[in-house]
Amino acid sequence: MFDVRWIRDHPEAFDTGLARRGLAPLSSKIVTLDAKRRDAQTELQKLQARRNEASKQIGIAKKNGEDAAGLITEVADLKERIHVLDDDQKQSEAAVENALQVIPNLPSPEVPDGADESANVELRRIGKLPELGNSTKEHHELGAALSMMDFQRAGKLSGARFVVLSGALARLERALGQFMIDLQTTEHGYVEVNPPTLVRDTALYGTGQLPKFGDDLFRTTSDHWLIPTAEVPLTNLVANEILDESALPIRFTALTPCFRSEAGAAGKDTHGMIRQHQFSKVELVSIVHPDNSEDEHERMTIAAEEVLKRLDLHYRVVALSAGDLGFSARKTYDLEVWLP
Repeated sequence: MFDVRWIRDHPEAFDTGLARRGLAPLSSKIVTLDAKRRDAQTELQKLQARRNEASKQIGIAKKNGEDAAGLITEVADLKERIHVLDDDQKQSEAAVENALQVIPNLPSPEVPDGADESANVELRRIGKLPELGNSTKEHHELGAALSMMDFQRAGKLSGARFVVLSGALARLERALGQFMIDLQTTEHGYVEVNPPTLVRDTALYGTGQLPKFGDDLFRTTSDHWLIPTAEVPLTNLVANEILDESALPIRFTALTPCFRSEAGAAGKDTHGMIRQHQFSKVELVSIVHPDNSEDEHERMTIAAEEVLKRLDLHYRVVALSAGDLGFSARKTYDLEVWLP
């Protein structure tokens, strides 16, 4: 979430960044809301100071046997005005916070301009494109033929967009996760974490999933949320903490189940094990000094690419355009594995 002071000091840069995402300027609205909040806060502090001063004067007047009726009336009026103004201030603070929570991150200067994925820029292609014959089958056809990928029984248990893997395929999925975790922890300096998969609202606000993407998440009756990615708990491990700069960088990795409702994805790339409600994923998160974030992003990309290289998969690296960036992203490289 943006610091409103930064928007106040850099309105042009803020609106320019939003324009690159195809959004209307918002600096004037945010600054106006913040001015109303600050005015209410200033007036409230003045009234509170006068109430405290008048209360002391009442005590002195009574001690000296003087008439304090006027001061008592003034304090009563001040209390009423303070109560009203306190509500105004809270409403103003909520208005500023609500406005800031739905503003996406601003694109990095290096991000390609463009309204959507058509403006994405391919940076490189790695590996050889496989040559497949006419008898090629989809992954779900192969899995069903092996009796190791069962969508029907998964549907009986949980409904659509779930799968039951068994035998060698269950073992393969477990082995792939183990391979990725071992690679990142032994060769790339990441520390393995086994985080909770149920988190509170604050964790999802902290990584930008809430409030905008609540429909894409699963919520429990105890007001916990199932994580859509381990990025949520890993990033929030250091939330609201002051870190010693000498301890940086801090690099976390985790293999967790992830849960997404995939709202609005019906009919689009949903065959087989694509866009499932539950899936396993290895996540990488780095906590670094802001001055080193660009270099760390490049390092993380190389660490992720190494997985694909060792699996001998054909893939490409794509820089997303400003209009195709995720809500919280300042810059994104997509690693797109070739899928027949």
